[in-house]
Amino acid sequence: MDNTFALDLAAARRKSGLAQKDCAHLLNVHRGRISNIEAGRLTPTLNEFCLLSIIYGRSFESLFASVMAQSRSQLRKRLTTLPEGSDKHLSRFNRNNTLNRLAAQLEDSHNRDHGRA
Repeated sequence: MDNTFALDLAAARRKSGLAQKDCAHLLNVHRGRISNIEAGRLTPTLNEFCLLSIIYGRSFESLFASVMAQSRSQLRKRLTTLPEGSDKHLSRFNRNNTLNRLAAQLEDSHNRDHGRA
């Protein structure tokens, strides 16, 4: 897991005034799990992501911005190496539209993240 994300989670918890044991109780996990998540040794489950977003009063995207940026970067790389699609005309048309939309969305995000217009 990205250390920036782990540090952001720990900072959000401290800013909220909650102790690790408070968060552990709210997430119904052991305090050690919170410690491991904040140290970058464990990745929260989807349910834990959602609960932490609610607990800290931050949008999912803002709380997990570094994870989202890392995911977009990985996807941009994989998109360039995607194998050719099927020969069915409609499937190929839909696939191409989806891939073009995805590429444009990722490029736009990349440009925003790096201050380009």
